[in-house]
Amino acid sequence: MAEHHVLGISGGKDSAALAVYMRLNHPELDLKYFFTDTGKELPEVYDFLGSLEGFLGKEILRLNPQRDFDFWLREYNNFLPSPRSRWCTRQLKLTPFRNWIKPWLDAGDTVHSYVAIRSDENHREGYDSGHRNLTVHLPFREAGVDHSGVMELLDGAGVGLPKYYEWRSRSGCTFCFFQQKIEWVRLKQQHPDRFEEAKMYEKTALEHGSPFTWSDRESLTELEQPERIEAIERDFERRKEKSASRGRINPLRQGVELPAGVEMEELFGETTACVICQK
Repeated sequence: MAEHHVLGISGGKDSAALAVYMRLNHPELDLKYFFTDTGKELPEVYDFLGSLEGFLGKEILRLNPQRDFDFWLREYNNFLPSPRSRWCTRQLKLTPFRNWIKPWLDAGDTVHSYVAIRSDENHREGYDSGHRNLTVHLPFREAGVDHSGVMELLDGAGVGLPKYYEWRSRSGCTFCFFQQKIEWVRLKQQHPDRFEEAKMYEKTALEHGSPFTWSDRESLTELEQPERIEAIERDFERRKEKSASRGRINPLRQGVELPAGVEMEELFGETTACVICQK
């Protein structure tokens, strides 16, 4: 029976750093890197994958679901995914992965999956299918690699951060419902076409009786109004000022200016995010 070693790349900094870490510390493993492509990713994500492939010296396999977001949206009667109904993660991320490794498991092979959960993320657990031949490994937790360690790995490898960290704190779909309101504002500013697409999906969903909007308690049409954007911007600045007044010393800063997306991570925390999509 064969053994397979796989590592999922989300397009985020943590999974990229884990790929760097494994390349440097476990070159003996024939790792297969994969990315489950929803077709609704930011263009910055695809650029980052190309840069990471350059360092790894190996292709990152794209697991393209044969049925895309639009197909599944119709299957779910145009009801938007939400924190209470995360069909997007299930159908566009988990199912393609399960289908990919299924022939190996059916053949009795062993699959080792490496997941980028850091040592400072005690609230998170790795994906476990329950199959006896699928083993999930958490190298960062075992080695004590935290947030600052992730940044050091990416900087040291010359990979750096994805460009979307200049305005956003997470990878995943352009219209991810885990986005903070300030991130929706930034999406409208940086990628207005993607914001309009999200509005179109939301409008269709509401017309079909969906109880969910992308952003909590307001539609994107409401959120994009000038006075509302001003209020969101003011609230974001107040949060930053309040955080600074608490005198928290961030070990990542060390006298340098962090990208806005990393600052958002610190400000809002990482508890409301999807470990499958946004690591």
